[in-house]
Amino acid sequence: MMQRLAAAIPSIQQRAAARDERAEFPTEEVALLSDAGVLATPLPIEGGCAPKDLATLLATVGRASLPLGRILEAHVNARQLIARYGTPDQRRKAAADAAAGHLFALWVTDPPDNDGLRMTREGNAIRLHGRKMFCSAAGHATRALVTAWTPDRTAQMLVVNLGESERVSSLPAPLAGMRAAATGAVDFDGCLIDRNAALGEPGDYVREPTFSAGAWRGSAVALGGLCAIIEVMQGQLRDAGRLDDPHQSARMGEALIARETARSWVGRVARIAERPDADPAAVVAAVGLGRLAVEAACLDAMRLAQRSLGLAAFRQGNPMERLCRDLAVYLRQPAPDMVLTEAAAWFGRQPVPAIVTVC
Repeated sequence: MMQRLAAAIPSIQQRAAARDERAEFPTEEVALLSDAGVLATPLPIEGGCAPKDLATLLATVGRASLPLGRILEAHVNARQLIARYGTPDQRRKAAADAAAGHLFALWVTDPPDNDGLRMTREGNAIRLHGRKMFCSAAGHATRALVTAWTPDRTAQMLVVNLGESERVSSLPAPLAGMRAAATGAVDFDGCLIDRNAALGEPGDYVREPTFSAGAWRGSAVALGGLCAIIEVMQGQLRDAGRLDDPHQSARMGEALIARETARSWVGRVARIAERPDADPAAVVAAVGLGRLAVEAACLDAMRLAQRSLGLAAFRQGNPMERLCRDLAVYLRQPAPDMVLTEAAAWFGRQPVPAIVTVC
């Protein structure tokens, strides 16, 4: 699979600028992922690939295209939740759908006007009311895992077949980056779905450690974006004959340190998060620190690249401008301060080990 993916990477990279310029969903690129077997990759929770291999897969796609990496991350996250909480029939159906090329989305954000997605039961069916916001792959995904409020205001996961009666619209104000991810709003008001669409029990979506542990997969995609920034930085400095300048060399060295820091954190938290016997509180704390460490490494690399290339890094049409714009948007995940303080508090309560182990 990785060999087939590697063969598709140049085509994905060549189309990235045009996709961004036109805010165009990467339909052909998703098809390439499907043809390579990426969408149907058996996940660690399913007894499939090792965590490090999934991390490598996500980082590789993120390096080729951050919007495509975001789309794949959501697809994997949705499949992960189905594997965790689904019935045997739901798990079999999701695996068959992924093998058939269906793209899963994960839409869990409600709009701020209290018009979030709600559900009521009508006999053997579920009636949906309201909408979801910040929906990546809106209008293009064929399956979606969504959260809907029950009458007693508990979040229930639902796996919904798309393309029937939901309505897609643009965001009131488009995002500056990740334009090719086709992030929009989806109105499900009045949609009627089968009662078997319900996944798990009410409240399962926010159950730890699964709720927080999935952040490591986003960190893996961000690592790919960081790698792409360093590659473009290196190439443009070389083309300008400035790569051997001592100041540029120093910035390049710092960027490489940031890359290896991010790589180390992604590998470590991937192993921890996917261990079925791991302490849930330890998983949440470790993945939280890893997420913030990768964010800091990405921000450092962006700063160093922009300092090295100067105004060229901000010119439209320069791949560095697009990469930094996409990565800056992708890194904006919720509640970073709370994640940091809660993780630090957990580690602060643990005894200091006598032996310093090196991974």
